Amino acid sequence: MSDDEAPSRTDSRKDKLIKEAKRRWKRAQDWESVARGRWLDDIKFYNGDAYNMYQWKEAALTARSWGTGDERPCLTVNKIKVHVKQVVNDARQNKTAIRIKPTGNEATYEAAQVIEGIIRHIEYVSTAQSHYIETTKFQVQAGLGYLTVDTAYVGDDTFDQEFKIGSLADPLKVYWDPDSVEADGSDARFAFQFTDMPRDEFDLQYPKYAERMGAPGAALANTDDWIAEKHVRIAGYWYRQEVKDTLIVFTDPETGEKRPIRRSETRGWPDELKAILEEQLADPDTKTRPIITHEVKWAKIVGEEIEEERDWVGTTIPMVPMFGEKTVIDGELDRKGLVRSMLDSQRMLNYNSSASIEYGALQSKTPWYAPAAAIEGNTAWENSNLINYAVLTYNHVDDQGKDIPPPQKLPPPTGAPVYQQGMENAANDMMMVSGQYQATLGQPSDEKSGKAIQERQRQGENATYDFIDNQARAIQRVGKIIIEGLAKIYDTRRIIKIMGEDGTVSDVQIDPTAKLAYEKRKAETEDAAEQVIFNPTIGKYDVMSDVGPDYATRRQEAFNALSQIARESPELMAVIGDLVLLAADFPLADQAAERLKRMVPAQALGEGVNPQVTQLQEQLATTQKLGMAMSSKLVELQNKLSSKDAQKSVDIYKAITDRIDTLMKYSNIPAVELMRFQHDLAMQEHSASMDLAGKAMDAALAPDAATDEDMAA
Repeated sequence: MSDDEAPSRTDSRKDKLIKEAKRRWKRAQDWESVARGRWLDDIKFYNGDAYNMYQWKEAALTARSWGTGDERPCLTVNKIKVHVKQVVNDARQNKTAIRIKPTGNEATYEAAQVIEGIIRHIEYVSTAQSHYIETTKFQVQAGLGYLTVDTAYVGDDTFDQEFKIGSLADPLKVYWDPDSVEADGSDARFAFQFTDMPRDEFDLQYPKYAERMGAPGAALANTDDWIAEKHVRIAGYWYRQEVKDTLIVFTDPETGEKRPIRRSETRGWPDELKAILEEQLADPDTKTRPIITHEVKWAKIVGEEIEEERDWVGTTIPMVPMFGEKTVIDGELDRKGLVRSMLDSQRMLNYNSSASIEYGALQSKTPWYAPAAAIEGNTAWENSNLINYAVLTYNHVDDQGKDIPPPQKLPPPTGAPVYQQGMENAANDMMMVSGQYQATLGQPSDEKSGKAIQERQRQGENATYDFIDNQARAIQRVGKIIIEGLAKIYDTRRIIKIMGEDGTVSDVQIDPTAKLAYEKRKAETEDAAEQVIFNPTIGKYDVMSDVGPDYATRRQEAFNALSQIARESPELMAVIGDLVLLAADFPLADQAAERLKRMVPAQALGEGVNPQVTQLQEQLATTQKLGMAMSSKLVELQNKLSSKDAQKSVDIYKAITDRIDTLMKYSNIPAVELMRFQHDLAMQEHSASMDLAGKAMDAALAPDAATDEDMAA
């Protein structure tokens, strides 16, 4: 073999990748074969109707002569759909929201709110809510659906990208890692996603493979569903690899700050910064440790060749399984939805309904019974069960002139109670196995009070809440995938749109060079708004899922609650009237709220002086006036009293006033009550000075009424 014909290193790597993909696909196919067959059966059963007859087994249809033109009734009364839609529509009303919380590395609450706004805008652009519901349908019906996360260019005139959330119209086009055990699939090492392309389109897009696709071994599997007359199957192969790396505590030469970095992150650094890093690594005090990270790659496999490859921005495969109930029993995988538990009950309902119709409708029509002489010669009686005659005549006398009894109808057959009871039992069994009873399904029940009905509905929701919880877990995983790749997708300065919880859209400046995760910069002009700066490379964040009514529903609930408060306490409209209007959704409500807000007292808005502070200030002023009046009276008393006993009484009086003054400054007790308290105390402690202290107290309480003569006395 010449050098030109020798296989290159790249070809060798691709050949190895193809061999690995074939081995993994075969293993995944063997592992999922039983579960995939049952998934398809459950989906078909859920969608059974009078045309496709999916709810009837082939043997039962054959036994009832189905398709012969003379078949017995085979009715499909699909009650199972009501039970499934109850769960799916509950998910429609109580949407799962992705919540972001800061966890470290200079992450802030404000930055987390920006990330929530970014994700809400991604969901809006991707119509993510419809993808969430479509996946939930598969999950509840048959136990498995898939959400996807991908990237796409913002437009044809830019290299900027953004995330896109999607779903799979056919979950059977995915094969998943059999060793994945996490409920959200985050630990999967590989996955296959297939696309069936029409043969003519394939020949135009991939002409070099056109002749090879019929040869043996030309695909991952040589089966009819891979290479068919009208389509060719193309495989998208996701795989996750371990990457050895080193964690280094790097000291920033400009700020002196120490921060952990990965060695792989320094590949694009300037030479000067790399030299500084090497100097620090030479220092034995620099902390380092080996770590294992992951990288995810994708390859498009056409036939048995790698047509395209690319790297993913995160460390986990960007497909998210949404499970119903997953089991592995005796080494056999199975995935179930709500339909599986009601299969037999639904078949019972169909059979008893069909048998009831058969019993009544397929019996001979009720015949007449009559003496032969009564209808002799009248051929109308022969067709009386086929034609509605207005009048039927009969021979009322015989040849001898004797009366002949008139013809009479036989009693009609009654319905078979066993079939009606069987239908009721089947419906009850469906409620029993699903946990959804009449009140849950919106039907009348024995519960009379609203509280009792709500309690029964809550019991039904609890019985099926595992589906909603698994949906929330899958959507939470979508949020984690987006956060993980945020810094790589938003890696250049640009302005992006974010969406608030109320649907309002605003602009945010992405700046990977900013010093803070979040900051507001003053506008360049007075008319412009403040500019929000967000750096996606700073901070660590975690994702939570919040299940509940959407914003519009919660806004209506707030309006109802505030309106009820306003009806019961109309005086509060002067304080909360603007909030009531803000929660309303009728036209001009916002403008009316803005006008009413101007009439709300400043204190209610937190803009005026606190009324408690004003009250304390007034009490302090009153206390100071009383203290000055008492001091003045004390001076006069000291001047007029010269005897030793009198002076002693004055000292007592002075001690009393000092104590009153101190208590008034540091206590909320009214001044009058303090004075009377001290007056009573003085009576006990020094009965000899009772009169003088009492007069001094009275003079202090009524300084204008006191006279010099009173004080002298």
